[in-house]
Amino acid sequence: MQSGTAGRLTTHVLDTALGKPAEGLRIDLLRVDGDKFEQIGSTRTNDDGRCDAPLLSGETMTIGAYELRFHAGDYLGRKGGEVPFLDVIPIRFGIADVSAHYHVPLLLSPYSYSTYRGS
Repeated sequence: MQSGTAGRLTTHVLDTALGKPAEGLRIDLLRVDGDKFEQIGSTRTNDDGRCDAPLLSGETMTIGAYELRFHAGDYLGRKGGEVPFLDVIPIRFGIADVSAHYHVPLLLSPYSYSTYRGS
């Protein structure tokens, strides 16, 4: 694996049903190796729906497969009181350039979600 110092991995979560950032949503980061998963970090979104620091940067930014697990069920359950339709949302992606900025946002509503590679 290669490592670098300029690249970073970031994310944010927007609650599209409420039209505002999703505050306090837990996000786990895992490294994927075939059928093996290694959790390498966990954080919660701040009041702007973002993480206070990059999930990967510097020497931790390495080429490979990763998975973000957004714990939407806990967040949505606090908002509505019923059993949420969505629970843990996994987004698997690859990092091929350790000098690049990878931004993986989540647009969340109680019954759907979407993502894209942001900037």
